[in-house]
Amino acid sequence: MKPINAQADLAINGATPAFEQPLHVGRPNIGNREAFLKYAEEIFDRRWLSNNGPMVQEFEKKVAEYHGVKHCISMCNGTVALEIAIRALGMAGEVIVPSYTFIATAHALSWQAITPVFADIDPVTHCLDPEAVRHMITPRTTGIIGVHLWGRAAPVDALQQIADEHGLKLMYDAAHAFGCSHGGKMIGNFGSCEVLSFHATKFFNTFEGGAVVTNDDELAETMRLMRNFGFSGFDNVIHMGTNGKMIEVAAAMGLVNLDAIDSVIEANRRNYQAYRDGLYGVPGISLLAFDDAERNNYQYVVMEVGADCPVTRDRIIEALHAENILARKYFWPGCHNMKPYRELYPHAGMLLPNTQLVADRVVVLPTGTTMSTEMVKAVVSVIRVTVEGNA
Repeated sequence: MKPINAQADLAINGATPAFEQPLHVGRPNIGNREAFLKYAEEIFDRRWLSNNGPMVQEFEKKVAEYHGVKHCISMCNGTVALEIAIRALGMAGEVIVPSYTFIATAHALSWQAITPVFADIDPVTHCLDPEAVRHMITPRTTGIIGVHLWGRAAPVDALQQIADEHGLKLMYDAAHAFGCSHGGKMIGNFGSCEVLSFHATKFFNTFEGGAVVTNDDELAETMRLMRNFGFSGFDNVIHMGTNGKMIEVAAAMGLVNLDAIDSVIEANRRNYQAYRDGLYGVPGISLLAFDDAERNNYQYVVMEVGADCPVTRDRIIEALHAENILARKYFWPGCHNMKPYRELYPHAGMLLPNTQLVADRVVVLPTGTTMSTEMVKAVVSVIRVTVEGNA
């Protein structure tokens, strides 16, 4: 790792990159390897690899306890968890979602012949704007899917009020919000249910996996049936279903990483603070803030490049990538601008000005347990030199 002290030091100008190995957004955090291998030996000894084994049952119990909810229904991944939750709630016709989210939120609807209707976001929070949601309701609307983006809660009270007024189902994509809270209440306790992702790039992972958390007993039972082909006991199918089960080795990874979660969050918090301190005062650059009164996972370091910045967002991305710092333009260009939805709704952008504004100015920076404070300082130096060298 070389120091970046002046404009000439940037690899984009021909110098050696700051990092030999790429720094990725979402590089996996891994807990105690010996503990994981011990779990793996137990799995092999039992020869119980899938089908609601003891590891999965223990994992579900601990995730439910961690979030203060009655039920955790683990799944093979977060996208299948979204699809099953949507179907279990009986959503159909049109469902309102943000365009500023990972594409799986929209795909989970389209995959089931449900039309995702894109509503605009609040440019400050990056979450759904309740008034924009109201404007998108039609006679075909059956539900709303809010997204707790960057781990910060969507406007849960306002969305619940809208859902109640119009008789709509309300659920949340909480893929970013494992371990976070709103108003002192843990994420997982809002709407009819909330969907978690344990993909390898999430700060808490099970290699690959997901879950639905809920306090609704009937809904939980329905989703347990649906994830296992609708089986109730041997040779007795009582519900439509699919194969959405989490396997034992994934649950073992989850148990190990749950034990390590406090240290991972602390590493993320430390890195966020180092970024915040290092970028303070850089013209046109700001970081999304977290509410210290709430529980936060600090999973994402989200930098915004304002109109008053001397260089463009893409110029900063170019400079970072040249140094092997693979910062990302999440969630550019927005779901409505991706090919499947752009072709279906070519004029959707006219109703999504804030979505476009935010998508054009966000940069997500690397963090996690593999990042040291010194590495954060090197990333900050690249940004400072790029911006201030053009001020």
